[in-house]
Amino acid sequence: MSASARLAKYAGMVVLILGATYIIRVVARAQRVEASSLLAAKERAGIVISQQLPHLDGDHLKVTLVEVNYEPGEESAPHSHPCAVIGYVVEGALRHQVKGEPERTYKAGESFYEPANGVHLVSANASSTEPAKLAAYFVCDHEGPLSVDAPQPTHDHGKK
Repeated sequence: MSASARLAKYAGMVVLILGATYIIRVVARAQRVEASSLLAAKERAGIVISQQLPHLDGDHLKVTLVEVNYEPGEESAPHSHPCAVIGYVVEGALRHQVKGEPERTYKAGESFYEPANGVHLVSANASSTEPAKLAAYFVCDHEGPLSVDAPQPTHDHGKK
């Protein structure tokens, strides 16, 4: 092999090594950026609520997001939701009670679960001066209204 052929061979190897080094550096940098992005994403995201749902007809599932705005001091009449609901307080604070559970106040950033057909006795803005906003996620497996009036108690006064 002539000297010029050996020089060309070594020059080609040097170019190959330099190219490989460059690619390795680019990939390593991209992996560091990706790793730092994943770390940042992990810090930005976290589970707020996780709730087991009742048996649902998977062929008819539908999720509906409803924004509920309460003026200062405003409240809803007792009602029921035929579907499971996850509520997330976006702004302000809400007083909340489902029949059989104690009344609670949820502040912005907090969430709660309501089982299907639970009677929602209290749903009210906890403030008389500031508005409140709720995001309600309904998980349904049938068509129908998202909210219905609460059943009225019956009084039979001992009659049969």
